[in-house]
Amino acid sequence: MLLNKLQVNIDNIQQKIKNHRDRLLEHKLYSNIETIKDLQLFTENHIYAVWDFMSLLKALQIRLTCTKTPWLPNKNSQTAYLINEIVLAEETDINQAGERKSHYELYLDAMIDIGAKPEKPVEIINKIANSEDIFNAIENLKIHENIKEFLNFTFSVIKEGKPHKIAAIFTFGRENLIPNMFNEILREFEKNVTDGDISKLIYYFERHIELDEDEHGPMALEMVSMLAEDDHEKWKEIEDISIEALEKRILLWDAINEQIENKTWTDLRSSEQETYSQDYKKLNPDFKF
Repeated sequence: MLLNKLQVNIDNIQQKIKNHRDRLLEHKLYSNIETIKDLQLFTENHIYAVWDFMSLLKALQIRLTCTKTPWLPNKNSQTAYLINEIVLAEETDINQAGERKSHYELYLDAMIDIGAKPEKPVEIINKIANSEDIFNAIENLKIHENIKEFLNFTFSVIKEGKPHKIAAIFTFGRENLIPNMFNEILREFEKNVTDGDISKLIYYFERHIELDEDEHGPMALEMVSMLAEDDHEKWKEIEDISIEALEKRILLWDAINEQIENKTWTDLRSSEQETYSQDYKKLNPDFKF
């Protein structure tokens, strides 16, 4: 009976967020990525969402498992198992060569391979990660205001520290959304971008679709259900925060689309500076968590 009621709650959330999901899945950004330069610009902005996803993931692991010493058992071993399983694949997956890498690193490798410039976003991400005041650091960045808003939203939810709300934006704004969204992206990439090798980027998206559709998406839904249980107030907060997460993602897509339509390439790029297949390690992702 309880399981049926939890499924009803999940179905209700998915119905309430449907309009926002549809707006995101029908965004004109996908069809506007027509050239390798458009794709480079897309990745140079989308990398912030890739990193922010990993931050949500670790925030959940910190709250649902024991990550300190002396060790103590978890309050709920099932939610600990679910988040640890997701972390395992997201933080130590394999690339096309069979090497262990996080999905963030896979994405950086793909950026380099298509001639994108990850140096600036990596520098910005390092600056945020190593700042004593993350919100002040974001506010002072010279990036699109919509990207700032996207990051501020994520880290404000993390700072609030409510596991069911973090799990909600992780699930309904990321894991449960990604297969459909990335399928749309892939469909347009493969149709429009014919002037470069994008195999590493395709591998990244296909790997995410595979994991999220078959494993991580259902796991995330189970995790949300277990965290909210039969608490009406929590389910209402999950609904509200999930809608807000989708709105922030739409703003991110708006920002990237605006730059592509205006052809506002990053200031690090010029035709003489194109570099392919560089060593990711030269980017020095110096995080200090």
